[in-house]
Amino acid sequence: MADDESRPAPAGGQQPMPTDERRGGSRRRVLKSGAIEFGNEAIPCTVRNLSPQGACIEVNSPLWFPDRFVLAVDGQRHTCRVIWKKERRIGLGFA
Repeated sequence: MADDESRPAPAGGQQPMPTDERRGGSRRRVLKSGAIEFGNEAIPCTVRNLSPQGACIEVNSPLWFPDRFVLAVDGQRHTCRVIWKKERRIGLGFA
């Protein structure tokens, strides 16, 4: 008998989901328009989630922009840095 067969299954019969969550705090889902500002440029974006520590944004196309910029949303401006990119979504940490 293999070791896996001798271990009891978790309650409900489901395996625990692995997590790779690295955020310092939870973010709340939002759907807001924002802007990526750097130099004299402003690129529109959609803010998908937001917390005091960072945000996830979505851009219309994966254009180049700097790793550090200002995110303008709801009349507030957040200095931020890019933490990750995946296709059109970008994870940000606020400085």
